[in-house]
Amino acid sequence: MTEPLSPDELVTELVAREPSAAADRDAIRMVRAPGRVNLIGEHTDYNAGLVLPAAIDREIRIAYLPTNDRRVVLTRLDSGGTGAFDLDGDRRRSGTWLDYVAGVAWALAEAGLPTTGLRGVIATTLPESAGLASSAAIEVASAWALLGGAASDVGPLSIAQICQRAENGYVGIQSGLMDQFASSCGVEGAALLLDCRSFEWRSVALPRDMALVVCHTGAPRRLTSTEYNVRRAECEAAVEGIRRVDPSILTLRDVSAALLAAARGGLDPVVARRAEHVIAENARVLDTLVALEAEDRATIAEAFASSHASLRDLFDVSSPELDALVEIAVAVPGVVGARMTGGGFGGCTVNLVETDRVEALERTVVASYPRRTGLTPKVMVVAPADGAGRLV
Repeated sequence: MTEPLSPDELVTELVAREPSAAADRDAIRMVRAPGRVNLIGEHTDYNAGLVLPAAIDREIRIAYLPTNDRRVVLTRLDSGGTGAFDLDGDRRRSGTWLDYVAGVAWALAEAGLPTTGLRGVIATTLPESAGLASSAAIEVASAWALLGGAASDVGPLSIAQICQRAENGYVGIQSGLMDQFASSCGVEGAALLLDCRSFEWRSVALPRDMALVVCHTGAPRRLTSTEYNVRRAECEAAVEGIRRVDPSILTLRDVSAALLAAARGGLDPVVARRAEHVIAENARVLDTLVALEAEDRATIAEAFASSHASLRDLFDVSSPELDALVEIAVAVPGVVGARMTGGGFGGCTVNLVETDRVEALERTVVASYPRRTGLTPKVMVVAPADGAGRLV
């Protein structure tokens, strides 16, 4: 689905599945939460680093009827699957999408926030397993629904942190804050610079003559929770090794290239490569920030290219499909920068493209990529969007 269901259509879908909603249409509520694309700053968030994502105009929408029975029942309109759990029950993880909703309910309770039972339907325009933060969007939208009318009092950054807690402590993926932050705090027309150590952030306007284009490999992400957690553990091992040289170090954010060079002999080579990527990636975020504000296209191109190469060669999270999409894109005149986005191992690339060259990029990708990979790509022009909130 590329166009979101309208509020009226969502109500119709809810009423068809929940007859009590038909008798109390005025009580129906709707919330939304966007996905995100990350311009640059990959695998830096859980290292207290810098990221530059943007919420996008593809999103999760939930229409629901609040109830007093402390039970949550949700149906996905894309798959038809229904999941349910009791807010006061002891629910075990199931390994399904419902874990993200139940995890948010658990994290909200842990934070001492009141939650409400509900009957609802979920609609999405976000492709799954594409690296566009569909799971974070479900989490953030669920937080808004479960909190009822109190969500706006909690604040978008706090909601993002609660949703990250759900993913870390309940779902079991040791992700950083970036995905939930972008979904919760997005600003229309802008990217977001987040310092994951201080949690300070600000919006960053994007050049008006450039479009954001996402190219999906047609291969789902293969970065499992175990592999993601291994990458985080490797970064933590790097910190422990570097602390033998400088005990003041707390995270890779604290490490300079010179300090890594001094400590490298005592590090496992794989661990050292992970640290090298994170340290350089933080610097690339700052370089990209300055370049965007100055519309310095050469620097943007170099930052994107070196980021992708680093993720491929040092962090080992790219794939042949992602590499092919980047190579095809950068050969198209008017493509300012191209790189993989998200956790890696499949999914999508992000491309900054002159607006009058978007169609040329799409034609080239559609013609060239299948010949190289045997897969069918999907090209999506996305726009930076506002963060989560109520529709009705």
